[in-house]
Amino acid sequence: MKVKVLSLAFLCLPFLIGGCATRKTSDKTSDLSVADSLLTNILSLYNVEKHGLLSETYPVNPDNQVTYLAEGSEQKKGQEVSFLWPYSGMLSGCVSLYKTTGNQKYKEILEKQILPGLEQYWDNIREPFCYQSYPMFNGKSDRFYDDNDWLAIDFCDYYELTKEPAYLEKAEALHKYIYSGWSDELGGGIFWCEQQRVSKNTCSNAPATVLCMKLYKLTNKAEYLDWAKKTYAWTKQHLCDTTDYVYWDNIALDGKVATQKYTYNSGQMIQAGVLLYKETGDETYLQDAQRTAKGSFEHFTSRHRLSDGKEVLFYTSSPWFNVIMFRGLKALYEVDGNALYVNTMADNARYAWANTRDENGLLGHDWSGQKTKKYKWLLDNACMLELFSEMSELPSVKL
Repeated sequence: MKVKVLSLAFLCLPFLIGGCATRKTSDKTSDLSVADSLLTNILSLYNVEKHGLLSETYPVNPDNQVTYLAEGSEQKKGQEVSFLWPYSGMLSGCVSLYKTTGNQKYKEILEKQILPGLEQYWDNIREPFCYQSYPMFNGKSDRFYDDNDWLAIDFCDYYELTKEPAYLEKAEALHKYIYSGWSDELGGGIFWCEQQRVSKNTCSNAPATVLCMKLYKLTNKAEYLDWAKKTYAWTKQHLCDTTDYVYWDNIALDGKVATQKYTYNSGQMIQAGVLLYKETGDETYLQDAQRTAKGSFEHFTSRHRLSDGKEVLFYTSSPWFNVIMFRGLKALYEVDGNALYVNTMADNARYAWANTRDENGLLGHDWSGQKTKKYKWLLDNACMLELFSEMSELPSVKL
């Protein structure tokens, strides 16, 4: 199916981003060089040789408290290595680099370092098997449905590149685990955390929809398309703010909605809508994606005044969330040709790389550079591997 290219597709937007939104022919090489150099830096600086894994921050923060787990900030204070979520960013980044370049060195890094490290998080004790939030050498940890969503999507992408059955088998095994988190409360939906089944979150349901569509493409099994439609419909019904089509965070079992909004939730629903549209031809899915992209752009961007006095539009200070948003925006761009959203984020990332790296060559949480932290989170840097890799596929234009 084709749609009419929107008029904003190739506009120059100096009033928004301080420059022209068209891409220079050198950007592809430049973006890939950034990703490659950052990968080398991460593998060196965050390396925990004892375990063959990576640290949560660099420098290592002896007082680090992880606040993004269901257990709260007290779990595993002073941990030796990163939790699963930050580590998963390395898998996404290296898979993307292998996809965009075909360079065997990224496949070698994946198969000699990243994937063996990932298996230390594999819980083969509790069924259905899946990845838990911290390596098994430390005993049992909580298991999150969304963590396994992201990994299963990566395994689908890697299988598509390699055609090695083990990766498809892993993706299907993770799908089985993820949908063990589906229940009839609230009419369906997948919980966030297996051990604390108290809320059903956009971050567990939207990427599950994307996963189902990827598995359907790879296997042609109708059950995956059926689950994708069902999961998408449930998420849209329960978690979409129809005033702007941006997605809320979660709904508790008592029906109370947590109305926080994060870029990645809406980004995954954009990508899910595009994938469903491409497969079914139902334009409702495309219209949903376009409404959410527009609403997200208006909700999640704000102007920052730089040191040279220019006002520049930046996406919110959540790099990994933004990279997941970029997945949806790029998928939408490839269908409708509206380059505004992807180019704004690409320009944000290029600005961050050129202007906000610290003395170790690492990036922080705020792309505008106005807020800085001593300890650089692994995920804030790992996610940029994927972003710069994927940016390299945006069309180049001779100026």
